[in-house]
Amino acid sequence: MNPSRSRLARRAVPLIGALLMLALVALAATLAYAWGERREFARLDDAAAHQLDLYAAVLDIELGKQADLPWLIDADGEIESLLRTPEPNAIRGAVNRRLTRFATRSGALWAAVIDGRGRVVATSDWYRPDSQLDHIAASEPCVAEALAGQDARRFAVDPTSGAPEVCLARPLVRDGRTLGALLVRISLEPIEATWVDAAFRAESEKPLVVDQQGMVIMSSVPGWKYRPLGSLTVPSRMLPGGVQLVRLQAPGSPGTGLHVLHERPLARFGWRLLILSSAASVQRDARTAAWGAGTLVTCIALLLMLVVQRRRVVAQKLATRAALQRANDELEAKVRQRTAELEASNRELRHEIDERHHAEQVLRQAQEELVQSGKLALLGQLSAGISHELGQPLTALRALAANGRLLLDRGRGDQVRENLSSIASLVERMGRITSQLKAFTRKSPSSVRPVALADAVANACQLLATRLQDEDITLRIELPDALEVQCDGYRLEQVLVNLMGNAADALRGTAERRLTVQAEVTGGRARVRVIDSGPGISAALNERLFEPFFTTKPPGEGLGLGLVISSHIVREFGGQLRSVPAASGAVFEFDLALADAGTDAGPPALPTPSEERHV
Repeated sequence: MNPSRSRLARRAVPLIGALLMLALVALAATLAYAWGERREFARLDDAAAHQLDLYAAVLDIELGKQADLPWLIDADGEIESLLRTPEPNAIRGAVNRRLTRFATRSGALWAAVIDGRGRVVATSDWYRPDSQLDHIAASEPCVAEALAGQDARRFAVDPTSGAPEVCLARPLVRDGRTLGALLVRISLEPIEATWVDAAFRAESEKPLVVDQQGMVIMSSVPGWKYRPLGSLTVPSRMLPGGVQLVRLQAPGSPGTGLHVLHERPLARFGWRLLILSSAASVQRDARTAAWGAGTLVTCIALLLMLVVQRRRVVAQKLATRAALQRANDELEAKVRQRTAELEASNRELRHEIDERHHAEQVLRQAQEELVQSGKLALLGQLSAGISHELGQPLTALRALAANGRLLLDRGRGDQVRENLSSIASLVERMGRITSQLKAFTRKSPSSVRPVALADAVANACQLLATRLQDEDITLRIELPDALEVQCDGYRLEQVLVNLMGNAADALRGTAERRLTVQAEVTGGRARVRVIDSGPGISAALNERLFEPFFTTKPPGEGLGLGLVISSHIVREFGGQLRSVPAASGAVFEFDLALADAGTDAGPPALPTPSEERHV
């Protein structure tokens, strides 16, 4: 068999199985839905039939109880006497009171006696200001039929409140002549109120009464009253048992959707009693049955597929185990070979690492020697100023010593004591200069600690004080109070001396000679700038500033290592030395980490920020 066709066949088997499973699930769900719908419609039909019998019985009892009221009024001849002499008299008053008692006891809304011309000659509401006594009642329901000699039973609507009522009338016939009629009106509103209270839920039954013309005259939904039944429902289909399934279409109707319509005739008045039962529960239960059947079939199908797949996996595992054993034997042989090769490679790698460590140590020593060489080169540039700085105190010491001998000879001890104090001050000044030079030139490991930036700037300025004074350079110091940075103080002084010395070299031959050292705290770090008012640095030279042995100074005045060494020192502190473009002059800046809060540091020995002095 062709291998490609075999692969296609193997791939098609799961697809065909999945399609077959989907078809079985769909079939099971459809059958379950149909069965559940039929069962629920049968249950709903049975419940609605019992409910319809209950509503019909209540309505028949209530209407039957009231239907004979007109026949109970005419118990004696007073009404006939009143109709023969309808003018106001004692008989009329007695009949009015009798009608009032009758209406009160029977629960009727209104009872009246109508003469042959349709005029109200006696009424139960004779005592009210809006009484209908002596009014023409020919337009009242049932009046025309009663005066024509027929018993009348008709539906009526209260013109004021719109409440449903029933008009009952009986003609009074004597000697073949109709003298008048007895009229009674009863209210159906109490019955309708119980319907409204029971039908407040969306899925509850909704009873309604329809007259011979198909008009809704009583309903549990107030918005349906006095509307044609055809405007409220749309037939959907017939259910088994002759029951109709309809869809509500009246706007604002509670419980829209499919409803089952059950009907029962009210023969006494020719009306029809209907009940609309929501089919939402039928559809919901049918969907539940469909989901359950589909889930059950799905679980069975998945179980079968799992068993088949399990057997297939077991067969594949047996075949794979043999293949893995063969591959494992081959792999072990390759591993042994690769292990020997890796051991040889590791030996070579360890040898290379040892050589690299040795090279790094040599490079580190060379860097330290380079930094020390830079110190010594800078110290050579400072030697003239240091000699001048020490020469003045030595001259003053010789003068004070000679003067002291003369004062001792003359016995002037107070002035001798003053000369000795001056000599001690001069010696202390010389000691500070020599100690700074010793610390600046000694070769020692870096010691990172909190350093007061003002002290470091002050020590650098003291080393350059003589040169700045001789070259008439104005020094400006702008530092925040009590600013401490994390670095090595001696190496920081070396960076400052290098940058300030370069700035002094750049100011040679310029009219305005101003050197500024400033610092600020930005982004949690201290940013230090050394600014001069010289000619500045061109873009071409700016790219080569930090190259070793590159210098713009005349031969013999610089080695081209100052900026390289300074950049290396700042990088060891975790910062970066860079040249910043400026409109005039040159600006070098570097950033340092701030010292931890709470470290002790002495007060700055420099003027306050923004103080300018001429050195």
